[in-house]
Amino acid sequence: MGFGFAVAPCRFPPGMTIPNQAIDPPDGLGREVYRILHGVFGFDEFRGTQEVVVEALLAGRHALAVMPTGSGKSLCFQIAALVRGGLTIVVSPLVALMHDQVTGLRLAGVVADTINSSRDRADNVAAWRRVQSGETRLLYLAPERLMTERMLAALQRLPVRLIAVDEAHCISQWGPAFRRDYADLARLSGLFPGVPIAALTATADEATRRDIADKLFDGDGEIVVAGFDRPNIKLAVEARAGGTGQILAFLARHAGASGIVYCLSRKKTEKVAALLRDHGIHALPYHAGMDKSARDANQDAFMAEPGVVMVATIAFGMGIDKPDLRFVLHTDLPGSMEAYYQEIGRAGRDGLPAEAHMLYGLDDIRMRRVFIEDEGADDDRRRREHQRLDALIAYCEAPTCRRRTLLAYFGEPIEPCGNCDVCLDPVEMVEGTEVGQQALSAVLRTGQRFGAAHIIDVLRGAKTEKILSLGHDRLPTHGVGADRDKNAWRSIVRQLVATGFLNLDIAGYGGLTITAAGHELLRGAAAFSYRADTMRRQPSAARKSKSAPVSDLDEAGLALLDTLKDLRRQLASERQVPAYIVFSDRSLHDMAQRRPATMAEFADIHGVGAAKLRDFAEIFLAAIKAGAAL
Repeated sequence: MGFGFAVAPCRFPPGMTIPNQAIDPPDGLGREVYRILHGVFGFDEFRGTQEVVVEALLAGRHALAVMPTGSGKSLCFQIAALVRGGLTIVVSPLVALMHDQVTGLRLAGVVADTINSSRDRADNVAAWRRVQSGETRLLYLAPERLMTERMLAALQRLPVRLIAVDEAHCISQWGPAFRRDYADLARLSGLFPGVPIAALTATADEATRRDIADKLFDGDGEIVVAGFDRPNIKLAVEARAGGTGQILAFLARHAGASGIVYCLSRKKTEKVAALLRDHGIHALPYHAGMDKSARDANQDAFMAEPGVVMVATIAFGMGIDKPDLRFVLHTDLPGSMEAYYQEIGRAGRDGLPAEAHMLYGLDDIRMRRVFIEDEGADDDRRRREHQRLDALIAYCEAPTCRRRTLLAYFGEPIEPCGNCDVCLDPVEMVEGTEVGQQALSAVLRTGQRFGAAHIIDVLRGAKTEKILSLGHDRLPTHGVGADRDKNAWRSIVRQLVATGFLNLDIAGYGGLTITAAGHELLRGAAAFSYRADTMRRQPSAARKSKSAPVSDLDEAGLALLDTLKDLRRQLASERQVPAYIVFSDRSLHDMAQRRPATMAEFADIHGVGAAKLRDFAEIFLAAIKAGAAL
C-alpha cells in the first residue's frame, strides 16, 4: 500500500547513514517508515496505536492522538516528519520540554531546533538560519512565539509539511486568563491549508476530544484513542485526618525513591518540603512564587539525582519525563479527573510498579469551587468545570474498583483491577437498593434533564420556586428522602454516577440520565450498595506498597546495571541533559541482561539507533566488558 506523495530523503549530519537492513514492513506502512523507526530511533516495531497515527499523518489527514503517558506520542509526529520531508512545526507549552525533545532528537541524529525566550538572541538567529536553509527538520516553538504575525508570515514562505501540537488538551481546558495563544492555534488549519495537523495529549475526555478536533481541524480529522489504563500504578484515596502523619507514613513506605508530592498552595508546598527535610527526606520545593534560578536548580537536581522528592504546586510536571518516579502523592484534591490523570501519569513511566495516593477533605472541595468561580470564565466554562470536579469527587467516593471508575470517565470499561485500595481493602458497604431507587425515580419523574441539586431538593421535599413552578412538589418522590441531609444525598448521587447507574452530562448542563444498569436497578433486577460517611471514614491499616521495582537480573547483572547508570549520569552531566535522553532505563536493563560485546550486538539493544550507536557504543561496550570481568 502506497501514499500519494513523494517520500523526501531524510537529512542527517554528514557522514551518518541509516542501517539499510532487510525490513519486511507490515501492510499499511512503507519500507522507509520502518527503516527510520529502527535506524534512527532503535525500535523494531510500533507500540499500541502509534502506527495508526503515523499512517493518518502520512496520508495527509489531521489526527488527534490520545495516548497514555509514556506510550510514545512524540514518536508519531517525529517519524511522520522525517518521512514527509520539509519542515515540521512543533508547538510545545514549556521551554524545558522543547529543550529535552530537541536534545533527544539531536542525539538520535535528527536536525531539530527551538527558538525561545530562554536562549541568547545569537542562538535564536543561528537556529532560524538553519530553518531557512532547509537544514532543520523539526522546529519547536511556544504558541506565543508561533502565533505572532511576523513568525507566521515567515513560516508561510517555507515548505511546512506537518504541524504538531503537543499537550493539546490545553486548547480546551486552560481558562481564558492563561495561555490565550493556545486558543489562537485554531487559526493554523486556515493559515497552512493542506498541511496535516497532529494533536497529541495523554488526557482528554470525550467532550474535550471533540473540542480539540473542532478547534484545530474543524472536526475533519481522525481521533485515535489508545487505552487510558496504566496498570502498573496502584491507586489509593484517603480522607484527610490531620494530614501530616498520613504524608509521613506514605513517604516512609517509599524511602529512598523519587516522587512528586503535590500541594494546593505555595505556602503549603514550602511547609511540606520543610517537614520532609526535617524527617531526613531529600525534598525540594517548586512553585511559581520562587525565583526562577531556584526553581531551575531544584528541577535539575530532581532530574539528575536519585531519591529526590519534589514538593510542588501544579506549576511543576508538564513535560517532566523522569521514567523512574515511584510515586505521586496529592496532599489536596486536584482540579479535575483530567488533571488527576495527567499528574499521576508522571509515575512509573518505566513500566515498573508505582503508586498514586491522594488525600482529600471537605475544605478541598470548597476551595476548588472558589477557584472555578474566581477564574473569570464564562458561564458555560464554569458549569463544565464544576461538573468535572463532581466527577473527581465521585471517584474519591467510589465504592467499587477505583481504576474502573477512573477509566469509565474516559470511556474505557475494564474489569476490577486488583491494584487499587478498594480492590485490595474493600470498604464497608451499606445496602442501598431502596435509596438508589428513590434517587433514580426522582431523576426519571423529573424528565432526566436536571442536575443533582434539583434532584436532591425534590428528594428532601424542598419547596423552591423552581420545584413549585414545575409542579415537582406533586411528584410521588417529593420528600421521600427527607430523613437524609444534603451532604448524604450528594454522596449517594455521586456514587450512583461512579457505579454506572446514572450518567452525568459533562458536555451539556450537568443533567442526570439513567443508564441501562440504572433501569435494571429501578426494576429490582440489580442491587446498589454505597459507602456511608466517606469524608469521615477512618482509613484501615495501609497495606504494603506494591511499588518496589522488580528485576529479573541476577546479582552480577544488577551490579552492572548500577555501573551503566553511573556512566549514563556522567555522560548526561557532560551534555547537560536529563539522563533518560542518553538512554532509557529499559535500554540499560537490556544491556545488563544481554551484555553485548560487539557493535552489531549493541545495535540490537532497545533504543539504539544509528546516532547513538556511533556516539555511545564504544563507551558502553567498554563498561560492559569491564563489568563482566569482575
